[in-house]
Amino acid sequence: SAEIQRDYVLSMIGYAVGLGNIWRFPYLTYKNGGGAFLIPYFTMLLVTGLPLFFLESSFGQFCSQGPINVWRAVPILQGVGIGMVIVTLLIAIYYNVIIGYSLYYMFASMQSPLPWTNCPNTTVTTCSETPLVYCNINGTLTEMVQTCNPADKVKMDVQSPSEYYWDNVALQRSSGLEETGPVVWHLALCLLLSTLLAGASLIKGIKSSGKVVYFTATFPYVVILILLIRGVTLEGASEGIEFYIGSQSNLTKLSDAQVWKDAATQIFYSLSIGLGGLMALSSYNEFHNNVFTDTLVVSITNAATSIFAGFAIFSIMGHMAHVYKLPVTEVVKEGFGLAFIAYPGALTKLPISPLWSVLFFFMILIVGLDSLFAEIEVILTSLQDAYPKVLKSRRPLLTIATCSFLYLLGLPCVTRAGIYWVTLIDSFVATWVVLFLVLLEIVGVSYLYGVNRFINDIEMMIGKKSPHFWLWWKACWLFFTPFILLVILVWSLWTFAPPTYGDIHFPSWGLSLGWCMLVFVLMWLPIGAVYHLTKAKGSLLNVSKTGVPTWKGTEKRATQKIKVSTEQTIPMRLTTTPTTSFDVSAVLFICSSEYLWHLSQSIEMF
Repeated sequence: SAEIQRDYVLSMIGYAVGLGNIWRFPYLTYKNGGGAFLIPYFTMLLVTGLPLFFLESSFGQFCSQGPINVWRAVPILQGVGIGMVIVTLLIAIYYNVIIGYSLYYMFASMQSPLPWTNCPNTTVTTCSETPLVYCNINGTLTEMVQTCNPADKVKMDVQSPSEYYWDNVALQRSSGLEETGPVVWHLALCLLLSTLLAGASLIKGIKSSGKVVYFTATFPYVVILILLIRGVTLEGASEGIEFYIGSQSNLTKLSDAQVWKDAATQIFYSLSIGLGGLMALSSYNEFHNNVFTDTLVVSITNAATSIFAGFAIFSIMGHMAHVYKLPVTEVVKEGFGLAFIAYPGALTKLPISPLWSVLFFFMILIVGLDSLFAEIEVILTSLQDAYPKVLKSRRPLLTIATCSFLYLLGLPCVTRAGIYWVTLIDSFVATWVVLFLVLLEIVGVSYLYGVNRFINDIEMMIGKKSPHFWLWWKACWLFFTPFILLVILVWSLWTFAPPTYGDIHFPSWGLSLGWCMLVFVLMWLPIGAVYHLTKAKGSLLNVSKTGVPTWKGTEKRATQKIKVSTEQTIPMRLTTTPTTSFDVSAVLFICSSEYLWHLSQSIEMF
């Protein structure tokens, strides 16, 4: 049991701690007021992150099912689970590609000097090792910058060596999505290696992946610590850290609503909520595993990792700014720009730069693989739950088929237009559509299934708790968290703009494909609802209040009379399939009546 528990916690940490912790959180912290950003960050962790993580983990552990079959609890929302799996499939495609990028850079780092240390030759006028700044004197550009009026300084638009290498060597990037070009074969081979690593780790199921995470979930911390120790010893490191979380913190930023939105979305996505992975991984837990303790451990570790990684990133960014004699604001980037342009460029300024570069990209590889493991596991678990008689005994074959499918889908992302496809999928699939699915999830569990029933289910697993213990969780599940999700969802839709890659815009047919991906994710909501409405009899009100379908493992647990206390056993309502079904017109009535009832109870309590 202890070994299974360690495997699970490490798998969850590896899944939750992803690339966003390394290349997005530090930038958001710097952008949104430095240390002041931690106030909204931890507030949103308490109000949205922890409640949603606890809900999904408990949901998956209680029914021992993946993200589709758990919705047998509320059949009309089974499309939410299907949507989550499709989103995870699409994210796994480009996550696999990003791991391929890190593999290529790791192999390219095994030479001295690093290939992005200098511009390729003097004939390339778009590349310069130092920023080109001229002085505009009466319409003539001169190099007399020292005595130039700041208003007359003109900065030329040139690429750094690391940016030039990223665009022209690694990606061989075309001019736009419409210019696909051939497959970039060194990236295709790295993508194949990434797929083989994931498949080999998952081929025997949780038994094999559970052992791999002992290394993949812990080694990144060793690398971050090494990079941090090296970074803080560099000249100019303190300046970078000051901008990150030091005296440059700006408390006035707290009055900006955008800062709170950034904090909420970062918490939401860094914990991998709404993608089905938390349910899939927790479904392998023992029934009486303390899921509440796991929630605290994983969530706090995730937040601490983000802060910790930021110090390692900004200490070296500060050194780069010092070398170039530029403000930190001009060298810091986010996303791909940080991981494959800014940070590699900074590493070229260090002694023994190939060593630090190999370590950094190996860390990116390991962090990415951890998340990819869980994403593929979501797909495998959902397929096995859907066809247990056929697929349970064919896990290796299913793993090979799934990984091969992912590799083929990833090939367009390693063409010369590949980075545009990655950006398109990320912009349309991994944004507000996940917020919408999670909003339906929390409404379904809290109002349709019933928050009190859900709490009773959790107490069967972790033991009886006092009413005061559940006061905060009920308030979040019923009021605070749905409200915040709704506000962020509306805001995201209101401020949505067509994605771009730098200053390159996507063609109209590319944007249409993005919307088609959204439709493909969301169309299962009405399809699933209509399917269950036509198959069932009776009213939705009766089903929502009294009927719960058979869940895997629950019947076995009930027949074995697994006890939480001497007086409590698994209720028989979970072992019988209801014969009633739904009436569409009752949905709004249930939600509104549940909301008003809980609101009145809360008012009386306070």
